[in-house]
Amino acid sequence: MQATSSPPVSGLLRRAKLRHFLRTRRARIAPEEVGLVHAERRRTPGLRREEVAALAGVGVSWYTWLEQGRDINVSEGIVNAVSNALRLEDTERAYFYRLTGHNPAPRPERRGRGGDQARMRALVEGWSFNPTYLTDRYGGIQLANSSAHTVFRIAPRGHNCLVKFFTDPATRGKYPDTDQVGRGLVAQFRAQSARFPEDREFGRIAERLGERSPRFAELWDCHQVDEPSQNVRRIALPEAGVVVFDRVVMRVPELPESLMVLYLSPTGAKKPAAPARELADAHAKAR
Repeated sequence: MQATSSPPVSGLLRRAKLRHFLRTRRARIAPEEVGLVHAERRRTPGLRREEVAALAGVGVSWYTWLEQGRDINVSEGIVNAVSNALRLEDTERAYFYRLTGHNPAPRPERRGRGGDQARMRALVEGWSFNPTYLTDRYGGIQLANSSAHTVFRIAPRGHNCLVKFFTDPATRGKYPDTDQVGRGLVAQFRAQSARFPEDREFGRIAERLGERSPRFAELWDCHQVDEPSQNVRRIALPEAGVVVFDRVVMRVPELPESLMVLYLSPTGAKKPAAPARELADAHAKAR
């Protein structure tokens, strides 16, 4: 735990934020909240540094260095212990992880919460005439509205977007910009795997898919992490021809591992896209 020399400016700013964050979080905890019922009268509110150190199971000097913003190496285990000692909430804990140079520990999805699922379904269905779906961390479709089912031929139990693209020629045929879309899907999958570094399922999916698709294996080996521009998608649809969509990808606070993907018909395109309602009617025959 030795200090290093000549820290970059960005490191100084990060440690200044860390110093202020830890001090404010320590100050808001009353001694009585952690069992110090006989604590003497104090000039400043909150816990003392030595008390936080004791609660976290670390040395007083070491915690003092951390709170002072010294350039020391901090393990994820220590970050977690200090987070528990300071009773940090999920968003605060994630912020603390980033300030110490670590990826935040993934927040478990609240499975079995019918209210969350109902709200997500209402959100997805609310874009009824724009293809919209919700994926899990691996790109598996969890929820989709009727327009998405029609345009992407989603199976009743859903499918994995990455796997279907690289194993189904009909799916790839929908995209005039096939190579760009493929690269984007692989880069997005790679970025997702970095968000969940302890999850080995990403590696298993990549290995199985690489055995079925040489093209995927080639792109995966490139280790591309900067996702190409995916905000515009051209999709070939029966009767409507090639339709240009604005593609929007959003994270969902209620389901932090999930992504919501929304396809909007843009205005001002060189080839005007059919109105969303007409698209839904045009594809109803293909369902």
